[in-house]
Amino acid sequence: MGYKIAASEMLLNADGSIYHLNMRPEELADIVLLVGDPGRVSMIAKYMTAIEFTKQSREFVSTTGMYNGKRITALSTGIGTDNIDIVMNELDALANIDFNTREIKEKKRSLTLVRIGTSGALQPDIPLASYLLSHLSIGCDGLVNWYENRDAVTEKEMENALVGHMGWDVNLPRPYIVRASQELIDLFKDSTVEGMTISAPGFFGPQGRVLRLGLAMPDMNSRFESFTFTEKDGTERRITNYEMEGSAIAGLAHHLGHKAITVCCIIANRYRKEAITDYHPYIDGLIKLVLDKLTQ
Repeated sequence: MGYKIAASEMLLNADGSIYHLNMRPEELADIVLLVGDPGRVSMIAKYMTAIEFTKQSREFVSTTGMYNGKRITALSTGIGTDNIDIVMNELDALANIDFNTREIKEKKRSLTLVRIGTSGALQPDIPLASYLLSHLSIGCDGLVNWYENRDAVTEKEMENALVGHMGWDVNLPRPYIVRASQELIDLFKDSTVEGMTISAPGFFGPQGRVLRLGLAMPDMNSRFESFTFTEKDGTERRITNYEMEGSAIAGLAHHLGHKAITVCCIIANRYRKEAITDYHPYIDGLIKLVLDKLTQ
């Protein structure tokens, strides 16, 4: 007998579904599209056939169906890396824990996870309505730091360079940097802008927006914009954009043995102070691109 996970640590509903996502293990496909907005699940589902179910539990809307002969699950996460902690752990539980015995399965299942989101660019040359692929994600939320062996899944040298460049405020969570799945980078790179993306733990102060409250690091955005790092293979990195979930998805995916990447539609350019009013057609195009690439 293996380690048995207590009822208090992995909560299940009366119907045998996982507590927050309200899904049962047999309902989860190997390919999972993650969106923040619950309304975007229906945007994905309209392209599916043979839809098995549609559920909603709080902000978590899920559906599983077929596209180009492959089974796909679409799931909304809500906003923020705190929600991603729930989503990633419960998805992995659905895949890799026996709900009857409450033991971890000997044979592990690896999921393919693609976050489809919206984002604000930090560099002047990144056009509105472009699709940006997060080759690297910078977590300013601290989530991955709560788990053991965080250095095994992060880019420590790059982190140290960023902390030094920023003059990082000691009262803020230390940033971590995680690389996306190389397999998924290779799949999407020809159709996207290359990115190094900040996942912020908020929309206002953590992204340098000021309404009535001042900032702990008032020149934060200009410092992010000016950061560069040369990797050992000669690749030059710069910070390209903000969003709010990708770093936690990438970090927990690495820990748990899943493949993950974030691709976002650029709906604002913070440097040029421009934004798209109606970006839904571009999100729809991104959804179609992702579905086609994953099932080609």
